[in-house]
Amino acid sequence: MKKIYYKSEVISMVVDLNKADDGLSFFSNDEEFIQVGSWNYKKGTNLPLHYHNKFDRTSSRTSECVYVIKGKVECKLFSEEGEFIDEIILEPGQLIIQLSQAHEYEIIEDAVVLEVKNGPYFGPEKDRTRIEKK
Repeated sequence: MKKIYYKSEVISMVVDLNKADDGLSFFSNDEEFIQVGSWNYKKGTNLPLHYHNKFDRTSSRTSECVYVIKGKVECKLFSEEGEFIDEIILEPGQLIIQLSQAHEYEIIEDAVVLEVKNGPYFGPEKDRTRIEKK
């Protein structure tokens, strides 16, 4: 896993699921607004019947996870003020977990991508702020 920092804060994590550890592995911390993990179990493994309990949760930020199934996607990371931080090329089997700051994506090969965010979603006008790059 590659962690990307801005001012000593982890803002994004890039994970290659082709190299995932055996068993259940979580990449995000328990305190994050999005929880992302992988399953890598052998045939015959049983995950016992369960459901998830209801809790009031407060989320003050939308976080997202983008998983590339097919193709290539370039992700450029910026501060919220538009300062360039880093760029990553995501290939099949890789995902990026966006925890904070700003990002943009460019599809550089025809792509199929799975995106997961915490909700509820209030629409693009309320949920996003467009910024100018510096």
